Amino acid sequence: MSAIKDFFGSLLLTELLKGMSLTGKYFFKRKITLQYPYEKTPASPRFRGLHALRRYPNGEERCIACKLCEAVCPALAITIESEERDDGTRRTSRYDIDLTKCIFCGFCEESCPVDSIVETHIHEYHGEKRGDLYFTKDMLLAVGDKYESEIAARREADARYR
Repeated sequence: MSAIKDFFGSLLLTELLKGMSLTGKYFFKRKITLQYPYEKTPASPRFRGLHALRRYPNGEERCIACKLCEAVCPALAITIESEERDDGTRRTSRYDIDLTKCIFCGFCEESCPVDSIVETHIHEYHGEKRGDLYFTKDMLLAVGDKYESEIAARREADARYR
């Protein structure tokens, strides 16, 4: 019985008619396409984008080279080297993130005890070569310096949920 049903279904092109009816259903409805560079959809307040390293208000970098973010990174995208300063404190001499490996899980941000590494709301960045998405310590600090006021405001708004 199903063979006969399949034969007549293919003869009458029922799948094609179902597809055309679905197309006709949405053909005259209001379009919801956005013209991207000029119109943008709202992003979640907890969106995780480009990484940044933050500084204290006195200008000193926050990272104490505990290497928790490197240890917790499931993609092994973070590389940290540290050195001891003259005053006995430990700071990073190298802090690199390979964004081609990063899966933007946010574990690095959650594991940081001093809120040094954060993921910003920036999603409009690109690289033309693989090396363009390899962010060094200086590049990460520059991103943090540029967007510090926005980062601080978002962290404060999200503080009650942490």
